[in-house]
Amino acid sequence: MLYSQGEMLEKILLLFCLSSALAENLCRPDASNGYKVRLSIKRALGDEAYVWNQDEMFLFRATLAFAMRNHLSGQDFQVSNILVCDETPRVSFWFIVTSPLDATRPVGKEDVEEAIRKSRSRINSAFLLTDQTLEFIGIIPTLAAPVSPDTPPWLIVFGVVMGSVGAGIIVLLVYPVVHKRLKKDEEEEELEEEEGEEETRRVKTMENGAAGDGAHNLSFTDDERFTQM
Repeated sequence: MLYSQGEMLEKILLLFCLSSALAENLCRPDASNGYKVRLSIKRALGDEAYVWNQDEMFLFRATLAFAMRNHLSGQDFQVSNILVCDETPRVSFWFIVTSPLDATRPVGKEDVEEAIRKSRSRINSAFLLTDQTLEFIGIIPTLAAPVSPDTPPWLIVFGVVMGSVGAGIIVLLVYPVVHKRLKKDEEEEELEEEEGEEETRRVKTMENGAAGDGAHNLSFTDDERFTQM
């Protein structure tokens, strides 16, 4: 059965409309492959908060399409593959991602979640928000990988232990020498003190002896110079 060019065009348009309508029905609250997003723009930016509108929503869908392309390389995701529904004035909505090969088939949750985790910082920066103010309900952000030190931890522990052992050996070797030197210095100081005390006693003895001799009476001397009358 042959169709005219006009009839073919009408059928193509009809199929496209049916496909689009079916795809739109995939997005609904609590959908098995859907996710809820909540934005707290006012809390994050205060007086500099921007107004959420359709342009911002387009940017969100574009960043999601980028994240999906980045994760599933070779698959040509478009903005039309990011379906949004149940949008509220307090900036919350649901979204679902459809396959670029079949608009009626949702992409698996594992791929969507991994794509969002991998591009989370890019998505946040696009809206000047953080993980706390741009929430993908049910998708836990991937924590940053811990920084691996250039030196392995076991080598650091080994170095500390060996350093402690080396310090202990040095103390054991140096302590007897230092103790001996200190003891020698103490003995020398005691000897000097004893010599000083002995010298002091000698001086006092000499002074006492000189004072005990007294003055000589020249009238009782045997010297002839003084006995002659």
